Amino acid sequence: MAVALITHRACLGHDPGLGHPESPARLKAVLHALEAEEFSPLLRESAPEASREALLRAHTAPYVAEILALAPEEGEYRALDADTIVSTGSVAAALRAAGGAMAGVDAVMEGWARASFVAVRPPGHHAEPSRPMGFCLFNNVAVAALHARARWGLKRVAIVDFDVHHGNGTETIVSPDPDLFYASSHQSPCYPGTGSAEEHGIADNIVNVPLPPGTGSRVFRQAWAAAILPGLERFAPDLLLVSAGFDAHKADPLAEFRLETADYTWLTGELIRIADACTHGRIVSVLEGGYDIEALAASAAAHVRALMTG
Repeated sequence: MAVALITHRACLGHDPGLGHPESPARLKAVLHALEAEEFSPLLRESAPEASREALLRAHTAPYVAEILALAPEEGEYRALDADTIVSTGSVAAALRAAGGAMAGVDAVMEGWARASFVAVRPPGHHAEPSRPMGFCLFNNVAVAALHARARWGLKRVAIVDFDVHHGNGTETIVSPDPDLFYASSHQSPCYPGTGSAEEHGIADNIVNVPLPPGTGSRVFRQAWAAAILPGLERFAPDLLLVSAGFDAHKADPLAEFRLETADYTWLTGELIRIADACTHGRIVSVLEGGYDIEALAASAAAHVRALMTG
């Protein structure tokens, strides 16, 4: 499977400050892992900036204007909430992150790649229509989903999320739209405290599977096999987007799941199977969380390796 790797060095310029878990070292580690010889077939492309028009499909006009107007001086840090801190390079990074997700869609729709891995930061799935949250400024995957409909005329777009934290922002954007689908497995209780299994969206287009701290490979795989994968198959999307957070790994310091790197290989294979049946194999995966540097790099590499060989 031809796989596009989409990234931009501007995404390294977002600096939340010393000791912040969402550091530039995360992306550096992922990109370093993908420099190995086995990844030489990747089709490497530069992420463009998202346009204001594209951002407005997922976010309110006042919010987009507020974020684009942020201009911290060199060496200055500005806290937008307790967790989301911006620096002089943050807006440029966020524009490339959202634009990279859109470019991932374009790559698979233009047909020169069957799948895309978008290695960008800041992450996006906590960003709500009118507020930043949980390290996130723009909701990259939601911007990409709505771009897929606006540019390519796709009707049904699915987003699945295996980050250990629930993507509250993505669910908020998807829930009222019957032609969008969002499914998430996540630790509960855990930040941000959302993602009840009782939430189903306007047309059963939301599937939340909250799982307890200590969840390991067997329970995680059973949850996806019993609830999320069948729901995704029933929705039968025209395009599959993935919020690819790797912080459910047992080494991650911000949560208490016990996944192994091999679990990401397994799940990627299952998603490829469904994409082959529904979307002509088209998958766009966008980096979200993952805060143990070594585990993040190994897990992202396993995910991309599975995309390439699936």
